[in-house]
Amino acid sequence: MLRLLSGWLLLAAAVLCSLSSHGDDSTVLVITNPTVNQASLPLETVRAIFAMRQRTLPGGQAVHVFVLSDNNPIHEDFSKRILGVYPHQLRLAWDRAVFSGTGQAPNEVADETAMLEAVASTPGGIGYVKQSSLNNQVQVLSVE
Repeated sequence: MLRLLSGWLLLAAAVLCSLSSHGDDSTVLVITNPTVNQASLPLETVRAIFAMRQRTLPGGQAVHVFVLSDNNPIHEDFSKRILGVYPHQLRLAWDRAVFSGTGQAPNEVADETAMLEAVASTPGGIGYVKQSSLNNQVQVLSVE
């Protein structure tokens, strides 16, 4: 019985690992300009940066946020899976800051190619792309 149970646990672990998004080309990754010194950031810091509440990185470097349009499936995936919010919630936060005069909205780009170019050419640039679109002009930021 114990052997059967441990076999099922191993099988369940294998299935969970295969469902993990680490090797999946459709995984959305946070990317930064190579001038960004951080290799990783806490999730709360990433949320604050993309909500436009934090305008600098922990080391004091100015951050320039790039996003895809609200209806882009990659933006929706990024918002839900990484930030834990719906795209419309981000938009509300950005609009509130803009209309109150206390902040600004992020820079919107047309597609992943434009995202890669914008982040790669902007010191302090941060954005996101699918793993399959990743190139060597940007670096991946680990979200803890």
